[in-house]
Amino acid sequence: MSSLRQRTLWRVMLLLLVGSGLLALYNYHDSRHEITEVYDAHLAQNARLLQGVMSLPVHEQNRQALYQAFDEALSKAGRHRVGHPYESKLAFQVWDDQATLLVHTPSAPAFAVPPSTPGFSDMLVQGQRWRGFVLPVPEKHWLIWVGERNDVRYDLIDRIVRHTLMPFLLGSLALALLVWAAIGWGLQPLQNMARVIRGRHAESLEPLQLVPLPKELEPMQAAINRLLAQIEQLLRREHRFIADAAHEMRTPLAILRLHAQNAQAATGEAERDKALGYLIGGVDRLTRVVNQLLTLARLEPRLAQRNWAAIDLGVLATETLAELTPWILERGQEPSLEIAEGVDYRVFSDAGALAIALQNLVTNAVDHSPPGGRVRVALRRDAQVLVVEVQDEGPGIESADLERVFERFYSKDTPNGAGLGLSIVSTVIKRLDGSVQLRNASPRGLCATLRLPAAQS
Repeated sequence: MSSLRQRTLWRVMLLLLVGSGLLALYNYHDSRHEITEVYDAHLAQNARLLQGVMSLPVHEQNRQALYQAFDEALSKAGRHRVGHPYESKLAFQVWDDQATLLVHTPSAPAFAVPPSTPGFSDMLVQGQRWRGFVLPVPEKHWLIWVGERNDVRYDLIDRIVRHTLMPFLLGSLALALLVWAAIGWGLQPLQNMARVIRGRHAESLEPLQLVPLPKELEPMQAAINRLLAQIEQLLRREHRFIADAAHEMRTPLAILRLHAQNAQAATGEAERDKALGYLIGGVDRLTRVVNQLLTLARLEPRLAQRNWAAIDLGVLATETLAELTPWILERGQEPSLEIAEGVDYRVFSDAGALAIALQNLVTNAVDHSPPGGRVRVALRRDAQVLVVEVQDEGPGIESADLERVFERFYSKDTPNGAGLGLSIVSTVIKRLDGSVQLRNASPRGLCATLRLPAAQS
């Protein structure tokens, strides 16, 4: 692809040449028309002057002498040292009512029949094109014809065009060079930006700070800085994910190895079964960690895109609990859902992310509820806020740990937990412009409360 300067130059020059060509074409036709008008006016004027000269009061005996003097004077046209070569291309003739030629120029064409139509006309005589003007003089019984060859007019027009076109071509070339230099000067800030970007280290993600910067390049710099920030955020998220995964998996893998060695070194069936039971439990815990890490890795890019839409929180809560009910019943627990009818539960949010948050809260409540316990999900509306409560009948959490449980990999008194469930909930709800809080319920259990802004009508 050609450079930006070349693309701009070719388009500017093309527009300039097309515009100038159209103007030159218009000027050519306009000049030709005006020159033709001027020449026609001269023809008519010469015919009137000839009429006036020949109408002078001269005795009839002297009129032939006057005509002879005319012929002698006009015979020198174009050959005398004082004059102009174009004189021989201008001609006139005068006839009487008997079609007798009274006077004429030597260069005048020979007509078989004198023209009779008054006014201007074009004619072809002896291979030459003439422009003529016929002036009848009824009172004298004369017919005056004054004409000139068309090549005289065209020669003048060609000279005008040549003298105009040559400076135009030279000026266009000079203008192209000036435009080339001007475009290069105008694109200098863009070249400076490209040079700065090329000179940056491959691992440098610092924002560009080019000043002064034309207003046209400010959106480009802002877009580049936004892209750099997104790349930095993505790399930071990947590094954190790798660090978290390595940190959380190192200990379970070591424990799995220890249980495998114990099973291998067991001397009895009971001792081997116990070690294998520990091994299976460790695999289950590691599987949960991996699943939660994958969920977290999928969530963060999704939340950054803000794929929001109007959803019914009541329908979402019902579907989420219905999906988890078979698993809850299998664990010997009882799910319950409290939703008032006739209430607008619409919220503008990300349905997929919000469903994951609700699933994690319900899963956390099930994990901490004893067999036969009840997991309660309640939904209500307070003015412009929708409130979701998920409550279990477990032992609750110490007040000092109510905030810490939202930290990644913090799972106090939960040997099979990954420590990511509530962290995922906190991340999702904050990105959805909501809030989440934990409190110990009475007489027992833990209640998680979500608050989200209701959708405006």
